[in-house]
Amino acid sequence: MYQNIFDTHAHYDDERFDEDREALLDALPAKGVVAVVNAASDMKTSASGLALARAYDYFYCAAGVHPHEAGSFAPGDLDAIAGYARDPKVVAVGEIGLDYHYDFSPRDVQQQVFEAQLGLANDLGMPVIIHDREAHADTLALLRKYRPKGILHCFSGSAEMAGEILKLGMYLAFGGAVTFKNAKKPVEAAAAVPLDRLLVETDCPYMTPEPFRGRRCDSSLIPHTAERLAAIKGISAQELLDITCQNARSVYQLD
Repeated sequence: MYQNIFDTHAHYDDERFDEDREALLDALPAKGVVAVVNAASDMKTSASGLALARAYDYFYCAAGVHPHEAGSFAPGDLDAIAGYARDPKVVAVGEIGLDYHYDFSPRDVQQQVFEAQLGLANDLGMPVIIHDREAHADTLALLRKYRPKGILHCFSGSAEMAGEILKLGMYLAFGGAVTFKNAKKPVEAAAAVPLDRLLVETDCPYMTPEPFRGRRCDSSLIPHTAERLAAIKGISAQELLDITCQNARSVYQLD
């Protein structure tokens, strides 16, 4: 059985876990999962993620407003995020960023809310968890402007963009998409990321790796992602899990 599985990005407060959440989270440590960070989408999920983090020793969370929810960002939300950040179980500002695929919020509003949270994270000395979907140029421009610490989650950019992110000192996280049969870009990007900047994640309940695509994802499935990444890197899956676990502890300041 694999050890040192650190799931750097999950959504265990999602309704798809309502029926068995407690049993599932109780069982994960016995499956080699040593830590999980639950990412927020808005103020409600910032609170629900923190409640889970307080309930499980191995569980942590982030607080922030996702680009899908940027249109409902309220004046007091930055202060609320800063308030959550005082809790030792809150280890990042996120998930924040830009999403030009769905455009659920106007792009200018997404950018304003993203900038506000990047500035807050820098003020707090905290890492960020970045969501970037079909917004690579604008995301990169704002990261160059603010130069935060943190993670590009579920990285979907090119190997060239990965190189630009690495120049900023950030980490890149890969999930189940790297196992998909048509996963050319994620594989090329993963190959370009040095081991000391690589992370693994689920984004559960989404992005389930092969051979389980179509079912609900959870942290116990990370070994399938780790095995694919390890093959790309020419090392064992356990070695990759050991390295990515240490990387995650470093970026989330848990050492």
